[in-house]
Amino acid sequence: MTRLSLAAFAAVAFIALPGVALAHVTLETAEAPADGYYRAVLRVPHGCDGSATTAIRVQIPDGVKQAKPMPKAGWQLTIKKAKLAEPYDWYGTKITEDVREIAWTGGNLDDAFYDEFIFRAKLPADEGKVLHFPVVQTCAKGETKWIDIPAAGADEDSVEHPAPSLKLGKKTGGDD
Repeated sequence: MTRLSLAAFAAVAFIALPGVALAHVTLETAEAPADGYYRAVLRVPHGCDGSATTAIRVQIPDGVKQAKPMPKAGWQLTIKKAKLAEPYDWYGTKITEDVREIAWTGGNLDDAFYDEFIFRAKLPADEGKVLHFPVVQTCAKGETKWIDIPAAGADEDSVEHPAPSLKLGKKTGGDD
């Protein structure tokens, strides 16, 4: 191998390594404007110890409003609503319960493949806050709970099964 070939191989290997470290369920976009609408894309890179994924359940954190999942061919979609501690006004309608869990079930995502599960929601107005979206990944054999939340000041590498997280950035001032 020439020096150039070795350097190219090393560069490709170095670029590929972060993907190995991120072998857990994550959100495609790790930061979004506070008080804006957010298109959440949950990335599922593998099954459970070689077993195919058959269900994905995501918990919607308090303060996130009007979560609406995108249907996915071959999967059944369900939502669970819960009574809110503090109702809110949604364009003239008093909302007393909201979506707190979304589940895609009955599918078959082979361990060798990658897929995405999508929903849209209105984010809270708390600039700088980090939201966690705990996910339970059920497989043909077993399940993995991506529910660990790092201690304040720690990063997701400090826990074994980190919940996907989203940092709320500066407000943009416009709705989409």
